[in-house]
Amino acid sequence: MSRIALSLYSLIIYLARPLAMLGMVWRSKADPAYRQRFSERLAWQQIPIAARGGVVVHAVSMGEVVAAIPLIKKLMAQNPKLPITVTCTTPTGSERIKAAFGDSVYHCYLPFDTPGAVKRFLNKLQPQMLVLLETELWPNLIWQAHARQIVVQLVNARLSAKSAKGYQSFAFIVQPMLARIRAVYCQDAASTERFLALGAQAQTAGNLKFDMQIAPNLQERAVVLAEQWQLGAINGARPVLVAGSTHAGEDEQVLAAFQQITAQVPTALLILVPRHPDRFEQVSQLISEAGFSQARRSQDGQVTADTQVLLGDTMGELMLWYQLADLIFIGGSLITRGGHNPLEAMCLAKPVISGRHIFNFAEVYANLQQASAVVWVDDAASLAEVVLDLFANPSKRQQLANAGFALYQQHGGATARLSTAMQPWLSPLSCQTVDQCELWLQPELVTVNPNRLFDITYWQEQQAVTGQSTGRNTVWFVRQEQQEWVMRHYYRGGLIGKLLTDWFWPEAIAQSRAMAEFTMLRQMSALDLPVPTAIAARMVKHSFGYSADIMIARIAGSRDLFAHLQQQPLRAEQWQALGKLIARFHRAGVYHSDLNCHNILLDDKQFWLIDFDKCGWSVAPKAQQEMLDRLLRSLHKEQQKATLQGQSFYFSPTDFDILLAAYAASE
Repeated sequence: MSRIALSLYSLIIYLARPLAMLGMVWRSKADPAYRQRFSERLAWQQIPIAARGGVVVHAVSMGEVVAAIPLIKKLMAQNPKLPITVTCTTPTGSERIKAAFGDSVYHCYLPFDTPGAVKRFLNKLQPQMLVLLETELWPNLIWQAHARQIVVQLVNARLSAKSAKGYQSFAFIVQPMLARIRAVYCQDAASTERFLALGAQAQTAGNLKFDMQIAPNLQERAVVLAEQWQLGAINGARPVLVAGSTHAGEDEQVLAAFQQITAQVPTALLILVPRHPDRFEQVSQLISEAGFSQARRSQDGQVTADTQVLLGDTMGELMLWYQLADLIFIGGSLITRGGHNPLEAMCLAKPVISGRHIFNFAEVYANLQQASAVVWVDDAASLAEVVLDLFANPSKRQQLANAGFALYQQHGGATARLSTAMQPWLSPLSCQTVDQCELWLQPELVTVNPNRLFDITYWQEQQAVTGQSTGRNTVWFVRQEQQEWVMRHYYRGGLIGKLLTDWFWPEAIAQSRAMAEFTMLRQMSALDLPVPTAIAARMVKHSFGYSADIMIARIAGSRDLFAHLQQQPLRAEQWQALGKLIARFHRAGVYHSDLNCHNILLDDKQFWLIDFDKCGWSVAPKAQQEMLDRLLRSLHKEQQKATLQGQSFYFSPTDFDILLAAYAASE
């Protein structure tokens, strides 16, 4: 996304924000929670320091939250010291998060996608990773997270052919945004192909909803209601049809079908659950106009022998209604809505009935079709016919249910795959603020007092200083247990450096020189790239600016490429290895802004890249070519200097040709 496009988008969001807030006030008439916690919508709330430095998982509403719960719990189990923040945008999602996690995670609403709100949100939380579920693609959020070296991952992603076509129309906006997402993990192969066509780094990981965790008390609650209301799903009394997530134009057909059903099975009960709360009153009126006696869940309606339709006009209880069902019709499928997810029904071992407009979940339904685990209907008449047939044939009903449940079990495992893929990016990070000093460190590596970590006097007192580099600026080498560390202070270069030396303009903590390099080193280590281990980083705030330091592990037994070529040439296979290594960094999206022969180390086994100050991530061919050109210029420069001084420097253009050939072969 170009800066201009992002600015135009931000302007639209700013203009739309008052309307969005008015919409929430309007919705608060039905749900007062919508007019609460407005400060979170703008990221004005106080965020606990303990929540910083972890993972943010965003699940927009109830369905996404339910899908995310097993993944979040898995991440918590694998990383007990890692702070986790879970965000959503709806009160129902919020209540589900609180019920699932209590105080074990930090929870808030995701702010509006304006530059200011997103900036405040990310600056306060300073996360290592941002995990977005399904299609929660917010440009400012993704753009600013990427600028802060925050790993952005889209999980459980799905993309219909229709949506992909729409995205393609705005490729100038969508493609740069997707390029800033480290990985897109899709529900199915079709979505993967569509994301790849848009330029995303996409792969198929499966659908998290196949790992859905059923509330432990769900069956108990269902048993109680079934006994009270004498329903068929449990005790063989009244047969129950649930129509879940229905839409306008579909409720009418369901009710027409139910008129035909009750003509033959007068005791049947329909539980009708509209998709959108703003339609509850309208659907209630439709039920009355159809001549049915109804009970409304929101009014503590009790199902009696005379009740024909129960209107599920509450949020978060769809799984309860599914548990009570003998048959389930999945809404959004008799009209061109694209259907809804049948997995909730499948995981409860309930027979699935659907219309044929299921393009949003085409792959899931294709699997259901192949497994003979779905019955198709086209209109009210066919819906009535199918329901009556299945009501009359318990064995056929059970066969459908068993087939769907078996399919559900077969396709599980997305949670394990995703948590495994994420794990390398996650390590405990301690964030400490003392006075005007911001300190980030890896606690498992640092056993000394963090407040004295960057105090050279402390290391001298411990007789742990092993050396120093006295080039343009001093770099200290210190010994910590069995390791040697490099302590480097940041200085300005060029003409401005003569005036300001080590003083930098104010900026967000995560984007400051030391923190940005620290984060990038950790991310590259997660990708198993040969770079120094990041130990700690420090930002010291001053009036109108800051200074910074970083501590990294020294690569034992290494020397830079410049020093090596002063003494002896590289063998052809070594130039090949270097070319392959640079290609490996490029495939990972690493952009080294100053790749030269001083920032390449080699030991007796391999090459290493160092000094990632002011570097970043880019897969653009132009950026990658710039890196290669910069390296070649540095080699030529050092060769010319050596020639003028009558010194040796073992490099020739043929050597770089070998490097380039190996690089190209590795792409």
